[in-house]
Amino acid sequence: MDRLTHIIVTYRKAIIVLFVIAALVCAPLIPFVKVNYNIIDYLPASSQSTQALQLMDEEFDEPVPNLQVMVHDVTLTQALEYKQQLSGVKGVSSVLWLDDVVDLKQPLEIADENIVKNYYRDKIALFDLVVQEGAEQDALTALYDIVGPDNAVGGEASSLAAVQTAAVSEVLGAFAILIPAIIILLTLSTSSWLEPLLLLVSIGVAMILNMGTNIIYDDVSFITNAVSPILQLAVSLDYAIFLLHSFAEYREQYADVSVAMQHAIRTSFSTVASSAATTLFGFLALVFMDFLVGANLGINLAKGIILSFIVSMVFLPALTLGVYRFIDRTKHRPLLPSFANVNRVLSKLAVPVIVVVILAIVPSFLGQGRTDFLYGAESGGGGTRSQFDTEKIEQEFGESNLVVMLVPRGDVAREQMLGQRLEDLEHVTSVVSYAKAVGAVIPSEFLDEAVTNQFYSANYARLIIYTDVPPEGDLTFAAMGEIRDVAYEFYGDEAYSLGRSMNLFDMKSIVQQDNLRVNLIAIIAIFLVLLVTFRSLVLPFLLLLTIEVAIWINLSIPYFTGTPINYIGYLVLNTVQLGATVDYAILLTNTYIRMRKSMPKREAIKRALGSSFKSILVSASVLTLAGFTLMATSTNPIVGDIGSMLGRGTLLSFTLVVCFLPTFLTLLDPLIEKFTWKTHFLKAPEEDDHRIGPSSLSKG
Repeated sequence: MDRLTHIIVTYRKAIIVLFVIAALVCAPLIPFVKVNYNIIDYLPASSQSTQALQLMDEEFDEPVPNLQVMVHDVTLTQALEYKQQLSGVKGVSSVLWLDDVVDLKQPLEIADENIVKNYYRDKIALFDLVVQEGAEQDALTALYDIVGPDNAVGGEASSLAAVQTAAVSEVLGAFAILIPAIIILLTLSTSSWLEPLLLLVSIGVAMILNMGTNIIYDDVSFITNAVSPILQLAVSLDYAIFLLHSFAEYREQYADVSVAMQHAIRTSFSTVASSAATTLFGFLALVFMDFLVGANLGINLAKGIILSFIVSMVFLPALTLGVYRFIDRTKHRPLLPSFANVNRVLSKLAVPVIVVVILAIVPSFLGQGRTDFLYGAESGGGGTRSQFDTEKIEQEFGESNLVVMLVPRGDVAREQMLGQRLEDLEHVTSVVSYAKAVGAVIPSEFLDEAVTNQFYSANYARLIIYTDVPPEGDLTFAAMGEIRDVAYEFYGDEAYSLGRSMNLFDMKSIVQQDNLRVNLIAIIAIFLVLLVTFRSLVLPFLLLLTIEVAIWINLSIPYFTGTPINYIGYLVLNTVQLGATVDYAILLTNTYIRMRKSMPKREAIKRALGSSFKSILVSASVLTLAGFTLMATSTNPIVGDIGSMLGRGTLLSFTLVVCFLPTFLTLLDPLIEKFTWKTHFLKAPEEDDHRIGPSSLSKG
């Protein structure tokens, strides 16, 4: 440590130049980091949907339709003309319509009514399109030009395009709200007008390094892209604040700023390291999710924490030494009260908070596991054309949820029987297949390839199943399960199904399995960090209980209010709230143990709260603000739910740390002393009264 501090102080100019060059290299790389907006791509390779998608890509030229275009007041001839125009749009690889499944040379009256009404009714034509991945925005623009404002373009690809369009503006909007608010908070909590800028420059460099180095990955998920920078800013700002506060304290003891900074680095290093470690392991727990979006986010957040730690311990000290004269010149009087006597207020709140916690702990633990969940990533905000158009299509044609089934080729009669069984299911409106559209008695060898390629590859037959269920929900997942069960009866494991709802059906089963494993890993990892930090058998349990109760209450609120939340947001928040807010409990407990060595427990907790309250308040305010800003600026339900639960959860963690934890630190003081290594707590005078010694003899 002495060598490190010496290097930082001695070579501060070189360190500043090195980090500035690294930031200048990484900043231009950020726009070239590929952002993946299709959350289905993160399903594990073992999932049925992933295997079906790979098989579809290998066997058939065209994937599942992902967009619908509805055109009003057209004849069959005009509809075919529209189809030709739609097919010519760059990025649209295929268009499926009535002429692909019904012979339009024959009167429509003799065709299967269930098939016809999926594509054409009351002179309204509905086309199913395949839009290539990555071409959604350009294709949508061209399609809008063709159909005009009175017709509709809706579906999965249009939702994806809306997410892509909003992504950059929403992240910038979040920072536009967050940065000024953080500047105000930092100005109130620091003693120099320059310090807030210094802190933001430091964390800004860490964020640029993290975002720029994402170029090493094939892609980052849109969740990572939206959440990671804001969480990195909110969570790691503390590290820089600890360093500057420590530097200010040592400057009062040492005239030489270099010596003061060396002491500040030594003192704050262990505190910041333990704080960063708990957050780091909380984020790394996400890596163990089978649903790979967790690993994508967890690795990125963990990398951000490591970079923030390095920047705060190396770059910030060097930069501070370079501008300390300007810090001195911009000093101002404290704008926040000292909070030295905050215990007077908090002690009055302690009993009500403890009563509420005792009453809520069991219901909240049970409730947080019974919330209604959503699994998709469709935009939850109103006002986009994609949403209006999707509603228009549903009003005319009803819910139209498409599933594609792949079965081994060779037995047309069995295909026909499968199609009939599927049509008998309650929520299946029609099934389009070779056997249904052409007939089992006509060999495929006698038909044009344009017809057979819609249904057959070299090894597989394809059936298109239309259902009337929404994209997700209990009804939808029950219907998807029935479809797979019927396919299994005829083909066993050789039948593969895919589509929007089938993907979500698989996602549901995967992420629910992730929950227990990820939470246990996070809790065990953070428990071990706390065990090493405090060298105590009592404190890790007490600190974890404090934060876990806050998490249970937070995650049970949607259940008791009847509000469904996105399961991915729920799972991510479980680890993020634990890893990010346990730092408040660490800071208060560390301060209490230090104070307890020289004063009785009641005085120690009073001083500990007075000393650490401002740091905890500022940190919790920044994280709360970051969460509610994400909620307010994002139209994506996953990001929005992470934001709302993070904001609410931080407030709950803050309340329990300053009201619940102090009481139990004093109540369990004897156990903490007994089961913590080398506490050296001050002995109360009355504990020595029974001993025989000079003082007792003199009393006699």
